[in-house]
Amino acid sequence: MTAERAVTGEETPGRPAGQAAGQGVRSRSQHQRRKRIVQAAAALASRGGIEAMQMRTVSERAGVALGTLYRYFPSKMDLVVAVVSEELDLLEGSIERRPPRAGTAPERAVEVLMRATRGLMREPELAEALIRSLLLSDVKTDFGERMSELLLRAASGPPEEIPADDPRRLVARALSGIWTMEMIEMLRGNATAEEIQSRLEISAARLLIDT
Repeated sequence: MTAERAVTGEETPGRPAGQAAGQGVRSRSQHQRRKRIVQAAAALASRGGIEAMQMRTVSERAGVALGTLYRYFPSKMDLVVAVVSEELDLLEGSIERRPPRAGTAPERAVEVLMRATRGLMREPELAEALIRSLLLSDVKTDFGERMSELLLRAASGPPEEIPADDPRRLVARALSGIWTMEMIEMLRGNATAEEIQSRLEISAARLLIDT
Protein backbone atom coordinates (compact mmCIF):
# COMPACT_ATOMS: atom_id res chain seq x y z
CA MET A 1 0.00 0.00 0.00
CA THR A 2 1.39 3.41 -0.91
CA ALA A 3 1.41 6.37 1.42
CA GLU A 4 -1.04 8.15 -0.88
CA ARG A 5 -3.55 5.34 -0.62
CA ALA A 6 -3.16 5.25 3.14
CA VAL A 7 -3.89 8.96 3.45
CA THR A 8 -6.76 9.20 0.98
CA GLY A 9 -8.38 5.92 1.87
CA GLU A 10 -8.49 4.78 -1.73
CA GLU A 11 -9.60 1.24 -2.16
CA THR A 12 -6.92 -1.41 -2.52
CA PRO A 13 -7.88 -4.13 -5.04
CA GLY A 14 -9.71 -6.87 -3.19
CA ARG A 15 -10.10 -4.82 0.02
CA PRO A 16 -12.74 -2.33 1.17
CA ALA A 17 -11.59 1.29 1.28
CA GLY A 18 -12.14 1.45 5.06
CA GLN A 19 -9.89 -1.55 5.63
CA ALA A 20 -7.18 -0.04 3.42
CA ALA A 21 -7.37 3.24 5.33
CA GLY A 22 -7.18 1.42 8.66
CA GLN A 23 -4.07 -0.43 7.57
CA GLY A 24 -2.58 2.88 6.43
CA VAL A 25 -3.10 4.36 9.89
CA ARG A 26 -1.47 1.31 11.49
CA SER A 27 1.44 1.52 9.06
CA ARG A 28 2.04 5.18 9.91
CA SER A 29 1.81 4.39 13.60
CA GLN A 30 4.34 1.57 13.23
CA HIS A 31 6.69 3.84 11.29
CA GLN A 32 6.46 6.54 13.95
CA ARG A 33 7.05 3.97 16.72
CA ARG A 34 10.10 2.59 14.92
CA LYS A 35 11.47 6.11 14.41
CA ARG A 36 10.99 6.86 18.14
CA ILE A 37 12.94 3.74 19.03
CA VAL A 38 15.83 4.59 16.69
CA GLN A 39 15.98 8.19 17.93
CA ALA A 40 15.98 7.01 21.56
CA ALA A 41 18.82 4.59 20.80
CA ALA A 42 20.83 7.31 19.03
CA ALA A 43 20.34 9.70 21.96
CA LEU A 44 21.61 7.09 24.40
CA ALA A 45 24.58 6.21 22.20
CA SER A 46 25.51 9.89 21.88
CA ARG A 47 25.97 10.01 25.66
CA GLY A 48 27.47 6.64 26.45
CA GLY A 49 28.29 4.73 23.27
CA ILE A 50 27.04 1.25 22.44
CA GLU A 51 27.17 0.23 26.10
CA ALA A 52 24.44 2.79 26.90
CA MET A 53 22.10 1.26 24.31
CA GLN A 54 20.62 -1.34 26.65
CA MET A 55 17.41 -2.69 25.18
CA ARG A 56 15.35 -2.07 28.32
CA THR A 57 16.67 1.49 28.60
CA VAL A 58 15.87 2.14 24.94
CA SER A 59 12.33 0.80 25.36
CA GLU A 60 11.74 3.01 28.39
CA ARG A 61 13.10 6.11 26.67
CA ALA A 62 11.06 5.42 23.53
CA GLY A 63 7.91 4.70 25.53
CA VAL A 64 7.34 1.22 24.13
CA ALA A 65 7.12 -2.19 25.76
CA LEU A 66 10.29 -4.27 25.73
CA GLY A 67 8.52 -6.99 23.74
CA THR A 68 7.52 -4.40 21.13
CA LEU A 69 11.12 -3.26 20.84
CA TYR A 70 12.27 -6.82 20.19
CA ARG A 71 9.62 -7.24 17.49
CA TYR A 72 11.16 -4.31 15.62
CA PHE A 73 14.78 -5.12 16.44
CA PRO A 74 15.54 -8.76 17.40
CA SER A 75 18.99 -7.87 18.72
CA LYS A 76 20.97 -4.89 19.94
CA MET A 77 23.13 -4.94 16.83
CA ASP A 78 20.03 -4.76 14.63
CA LEU A 79 19.21 -1.58 16.49
CA VAL A 80 22.73 -0.21 16.08
CA VAL A 81 22.53 -0.87 12.33
CA ALA A 82 19.24 1.07 12.24
CA VAL A 83 20.94 4.01 13.96
CA VAL A 84 23.74 3.87 11.36
CA SER A 85 21.11 3.95 8.62
CA GLU A 86 19.39 6.93 10.23
CA GLU A 87 22.68 8.86 10.32
CA LEU A 88 23.25 8.05 6.64
CA ASP A 89 19.76 9.31 5.84
CA LEU A 90 20.66 12.62 7.47
CA LEU A 91 23.93 12.84 5.53
CA GLU A 92 22.24 12.00 2.23
CA GLY A 93 19.57 14.61 2.89
CA SER A 94 22.20 17.24 3.64
CA ILE A 95 24.14 16.47 0.46
CA GLU A 96 20.98 16.47 -1.63
CA ARG A 97 20.09 19.92 -0.31
CA ARG A 98 23.62 21.25 -0.68
CA PRO A 99 25.56 19.26 -3.29
CA PRO A 100 29.35 19.59 -3.25
CA ARG A 101 30.48 22.56 -5.34
CA ALA A 102 34.21 21.88 -5.67
CA GLY A 103 35.67 21.90 -9.17
CA THR A 104 37.28 18.46 -9.47
CA ALA A 105 36.02 14.95 -8.76
CA PRO A 106 38.56 14.33 -5.95
CA GLU A 107 37.68 17.65 -4.30
CA ARG A 108 33.97 16.87 -4.42
CA ALA A 109 34.52 13.41 -2.95
CA VAL A 110 36.61 14.81 -0.09
CA GLU A 111 33.96 17.45 0.60
CA VAL A 112 31.39 14.67 1.07
CA LEU A 113 33.68 12.74 3.41
CA MET A 114 34.59 15.78 5.50
CA ARG A 115 30.93 16.73 5.85
CA ALA A 116 30.30 13.21 7.11
CA THR A 117 33.25 13.57 9.50
CA ARG A 118 32.06 16.88 10.93
CA GLY A 119 28.51 15.58 11.28
CA LEU A 120 29.60 12.50 13.22
CA MET A 121 32.13 14.28 15.39
CA ARG A 122 29.51 16.65 16.75
CA GLU A 123 28.62 13.63 18.91
CA PRO A 124 31.83 11.60 19.30
CA GLU A 125 30.24 8.94 21.54
CA LEU A 126 27.66 8.24 18.86
CA ALA A 127 30.35 8.31 16.17
CA GLU A 128 32.40 5.74 18.08
CA ALA A 129 29.33 3.54 18.53
CA LEU A 130 28.59 3.64 14.82
CA ILE A 131 32.15 2.95 13.71
CA ARG A 132 32.50 0.12 16.24
CA SER A 133 29.28 -1.40 14.97
CA LEU A 134 30.71 -1.51 11.46
CA LEU A 135 33.77 -3.38 12.68
CA LEU A 136 32.15 -5.74 15.17
CA SER A 137 28.63 -6.40 13.98
CA ASP A 138 27.72 -9.69 12.35
CA VAL A 139 24.49 -8.04 11.19
CA LYS A 140 24.64 -7.06 7.51
CA THR A 141 24.70 -3.33 6.90
CA ASP A 142 24.67 -1.38 3.65
CA PHE A 143 26.88 1.38 5.05
CA GLY A 144 29.75 0.74 2.62
CA GLU A 145 27.47 0.64 -0.39
CA ARG A 146 25.65 3.82 0.58
CA MET A 147 28.86 5.76 1.26
CA SER A 148 30.23 4.56 -2.07
CA GLU A 149 27.07 5.73 -3.84
CA LEU A 150 27.40 9.16 -2.23
CA LEU A 151 31.00 9.40 -3.42
CA LEU A 152 30.10 8.21 -6.92
CA ARG A 153 27.31 10.77 -7.16
CA ALA A 154 29.63 13.56 -6.05
CA ALA A 155 32.56 12.55 -8.25
CA SER A 156 31.01 11.00 -11.36
CA GLY A 157 27.28 11.65 -11.50
CA PRO A 158 24.20 9.47 -10.87
CA PRO A 159 25.37 6.01 -9.68
CA GLU A 160 22.55 4.29 -11.55
CA GLU A 161 24.20 5.40 -14.80
CA ILE A 162 27.53 3.78 -13.86
CA PRO A 163 27.83 0.08 -14.87
CA ALA A 164 28.20 -2.47 -12.10
CA ASP A 165 31.66 -3.51 -13.35
CA ASP A 166 32.92 0.06 -13.77
CA PRO A 167 36.28 0.50 -11.93
CA ARG A 168 34.96 3.74 -10.45
CA ARG A 169 32.75 1.70 -8.14
CA LEU A 170 35.79 -0.09 -6.71
CA VAL A 171 37.57 3.24 -6.32
CA ALA A 172 34.63 4.76 -4.44
CA ARG A 173 34.46 1.75 -2.14
CA ALA A 174 38.21 1.95 -1.47
CA LEU A 175 37.95 5.65 -0.62
CA SER A 176 35.03 4.93 1.71
CA GLY A 177 37.17 2.31 3.47
CA ILE A 178 40.06 4.74 3.85
CA TRP A 179 37.70 7.27 5.43
CA THR A 180 36.40 4.68 7.90
CA MET A 181 39.94 3.88 9.05
CA GLU A 182 40.73 7.59 9.34
CA MET A 183 37.66 8.03 11.53
CA ILE A 184 38.95 5.31 13.83
CA GLU A 185 42.26 7.16 14.15
CA MET A 186 40.43 10.38 14.93
CA LEU A 187 38.25 8.74 17.57
CA ARG A 188 41.37 7.28 19.18
CA GLY A 189 42.85 10.77 19.38
CA ASN A 190 45.58 9.96 16.87
CA ALA A 191 44.50 12.38 14.14
CA THR A 192 42.91 15.80 13.78
CA ALA A 193 40.27 16.76 11.22
CA GLU A 194 42.92 18.73 9.32
CA GLU A 195 45.23 15.71 9.14
CA ILE A 196 42.40 13.47 8.00
CA GLN A 197 41.39 15.93 5.30
CA SER A 198 44.97 16.17 4.05
CA ARG A 199 45.30 12.39 3.77
CA LEU A 200 41.90 12.05 2.13
CA GLU A 201 42.83 14.70 -0.42
CA ILE A 202 45.99 12.78 -1.33
CA SER A 203 44.10 9.46 -1.53
CA ALA A 204 41.24 10.89 -3.59
CA ALA A 205 43.57 12.67 -5.99
CA ARG A 206 45.41 9.41 -6.70
CA LEU A 207 42.39 7.09 -6.77
CA LEU A 208 40.12 9.35 -8.81
CA ILE A 209 42.78 10.49 -11.27
CA ASP A 210 40.92 9.08 -14.29
CA THR A 211 37.39 9.99 -13.13
